[in-house]
Amino acid sequence: MQEETRPYLPWDLVNDFLVDAFVGYGVPREDAIICADVLLESDRRGIESHGCNRFKPIYLDRFENGTLLPVTDFEVVRETPTTVVADAHDGIGMVAAHEVMTRLIDKARAYGMAGGAVRNSTHFGIAGYWATMASRAGMIGLVGTNARPSIAPTYGVENMLGTNPLTFAIPTDEEFPFCIDCATSIVQRGKIEYYAREGKPTPAGMVVAQDGRELTDSESILQMLVDGTAALAPLGGGPGDEMCGYKGYGYATVVEILSAALAGGKFMKSLTGVAEDGSPRMYGLGHFFFVVDPEAFVGREEFCRIAGDICRALRASKLAPGYDRIYTAGEREWLMWQERKEKGVPIGEAVQREFCEVRDKLGLTYHFPFED
Repeated sequence: MQEETRPYLPWDLVNDFLVDAFVGYGVPREDAIICADVLLESDRRGIESHGCNRFKPIYLDRFENGTLLPVTDFEVVRETPTTVVADAHDGIGMVAAHEVMTRLIDKARAYGMAGGAVRNSTHFGIAGYWATMASRAGMIGLVGTNARPSIAPTYGVENMLGTNPLTFAIPTDEEFPFCIDCATSIVQRGKIEYYAREGKPTPAGMVVAQDGRELTDSESILQMLVDGTAALAPLGGGPGDEMCGYKGYGYATVVEILSAALAGGKFMKSLTGVAEDGSPRMYGLGHFFFVVDPEAFVGREEFCRIAGDICRALRASKLAPGYDRIYTAGEREWLMWQERKEKGVPIGEAVQREFCEVRDKLGLTYHFPFED
């Protein structure tokens, strides 16, 4: 593991700053608390592409350009004892997702299963946050969202589908759940944004131009994704099917259909965030959520024991030469939190500059340790 050279900031300090900054942009404080926690959960897990790195460009900048509303007008448009469909009206996706998952957990506790969907939403942070809300309640969470077109279909080079994560969190009898939270592309757009901010190239084979060239310049890739002249390869790779990229393409399509069709929302090219004249416009994303209570099947205790036994058996299986351990999904993220719990949040130079810029713009009185 590469030695960390970035300065660490205390979790409480960063949390308070993020909350106050969101409030400074017009977000109600109770919503700002949710937003800050979702972002910091990414950093707790080591998923820095969706943590503080995205605070300004994905949220604050969109407040400013009018493609994200700071006050979320959450409207339930259809509801049954086991389902809920909502319209976020271009408000904050994290706020809408929190409300839906809270309702679904209560419904699943009463009826064994529940499902919901949201339309006209925006970026909702890591999908794993919402799935883990269910696992912390002793339930199974399944979450997905569509996104700006990024992935090309197998045999194609045009970006049609979003990075579309398909995410599960499953409770176990261990200290952490089994949680698989990843895009259906080889790499997600947020990771490329992170590479660009850190001045790093994107590894070859993850992005293709329309002429079939593999692209590695992170800054150029981000612009080409917006222009539609580059596309991310689906899980497995592309543009052909030699590495079974049709599997990633298929799962990305599943997420696109469920995110849009269950909520009666928008899909694919209508999610670009760019109008025909090139001006910014609302994104109109869709999300879906399912919660299953094992208590309705074999009981939570028995379910968690079996799930834990499966994970432990996998980790105890025979190692490949040159490797020292096997992990199960969610374990690395839990270990990262154990490492960072006392150290704090590592903040790179680009985010340091953004923190200071936002603080000064809003007239906040924070002093950060990296300024000493």
